[in-house]
Amino acid sequence: MEKMRIEKKSETKSSVLRLIVVLLSLIVHIIWGGWLLRFLEMNRPWVDVLYAILTVVLALLVYGRHMNASYKLPWIILILGLPPMGMMLYLFFGRKGALSKQKSEYRGLDEALAQIYPPNKNIVEEIENDDPHVASSINYIINQGGFSIWKHTRTEFYNDGAVGAAAQIEALKKAEKYIFMEYHAVEDSIGFEPFKKVLMEKARAGVEVRLIFDDIGSIMFIDKSFSRELESAGVQVRDFNPVSPIIHVFMNYRDHRKITVIDGKVGFVGGYNLADEYFHITEPYGFWKDTGVKITGDAVKSLVLIFIGMWNYIKLTDSGEDGEKYTTVPCEDIEDDGYVLPYADSPMLQEPLAETVYMNMLRTAKKYCWFCTPYLIITDEMSRELVDAAKRGVDVRIITPGIPDKKLVYSETRSYYAQLARDGIRIYEYTPGFCHAKMCVSDDVSAIVGTINLDFRSLYLHFENGIYFYKSNVVGDIKADFQEMFEVSREVTDKYDHRNLSLRIRQCLLRLVSPLM
Repeated sequence: MEKMRIEKKSETKSSVLRLIVVLLSLIVHIIWGGWLLRFLEMNRPWVDVLYAILTVVLALLVYGRHMNASYKLPWIILILGLPPMGMMLYLFFGRKGALSKQKSEYRGLDEALAQIYPPNKNIVEEIENDDPHVASSINYIINQGGFSIWKHTRTEFYNDGAVGAAAQIEALKKAEKYIFMEYHAVEDSIGFEPFKKVLMEKARAGVEVRLIFDDIGSIMFIDKSFSRELESAGVQVRDFNPVSPIIHVFMNYRDHRKITVIDGKVGFVGGYNLADEYFHITEPYGFWKDTGVKITGDAVKSLVLIFIGMWNYIKLTDSGEDGEKYTTVPCEDIEDDGYVLPYADSPMLQEPLAETVYMNMLRTAKKYCWFCTPYLIITDEMSRELVDAAKRGVDVRIITPGIPDKKLVYSETRSYYAQLARDGIRIYEYTPGFCHAKMCVSDDVSAIVGTINLDFRSLYLHFENGIYFYKSNVVGDIKADFQEMFEVSREVTDKYDHRNLSLRIRQCLLRLVSPLM
């Protein structure tokens, strides 16, 4: 086998200088705030008292917020235990209440798009007659997220990101009307080159091509020339939430979605970004395990609307009729392949939709429920659902990486093993390398594939997307992929069933910074 090269970051154009400026700006903001507080305290005892009162008041306000306790407790400890640093960090990164304008705009777009395709009640009734518990989980996504469930959709699963990317490129070559792509990270290098070639060729041929990338996710891989080159060929490019030296709360929220839509007929969703390491061109962390799915048919309409919502949230350019224009396309007559429900989550919503969907999978599981996640940093509620399922006799398993991409986050991930292993959850580490796939499968009937990790950032701070499958052909393929991963993974359940005191202390300290990971 040809040896994979280890790529140097200097080989790829990036905006790293801009990132350094932003980080320096953040440090200056914090130092300046701390200095100002210390200055005011000098010879002014009343300022010291006022500062102490403000710290307590801020901690009480955080405590009173309508949010998950596992998320707000570390903030309270940071605010009270590390003044003024904790207070500054919270003011910069933790104040969701400062986003009322953004939330209103996003919800307005979502509600308008949801009206285009209201819930398919007949399909929901079919599932209710088959399994009321699964129907309840599906109704939750429909009612709280505004998404539709579909039949007449062909599904295909890819157990390797490189295989999925190859299929994607072939599908892109057949585009006739439009191409929509939304990715967290895009690297202007070898892996993206065939994508770029097709996108530019199609744009020159008159196909409407739109690309969204997250600024932080791509900042190490591209610079401003990347967008200019694509735009010169007619590709429309938008970067989500560009970082700025002026620090603001919204900077902490990132677009982690991975979506490709072609002509409203074909869609791709998965865990892989458009960068070299996802396609085994470079392998800095061993074998990079990722997965994806292709859907063809009616369910692609939902992916179109999810993309249109983000495109217009960045900059409003489409009218209400455009959503229908891009989804009103004739699809080939496709035999039923179960039920398919594409959905998305957002920090602009009050409802923790993605986390609740995972928890509902556990609540409805009868025989087994397996998860695969690159990071495991979960709330008490999620931990309780995992444990409750195991105590009911459900075979609950979690696969995490064997080789980490971020050592600090990996230590945090392992800090959750003991409490889960002690209550019957089986933990596996993927020994060939880094397992970046985000999947769940249960009872041979339900599965989820998408971008949603079992961590705070995915569940509370990121824009995410996934597809819920019920009785589709891919469910069996996803289960088979899990079984193959179990064979090459090491089970570490017994190893972490007991912890020594020093390990417990280190892990408790790591939990303090979990909201920022």
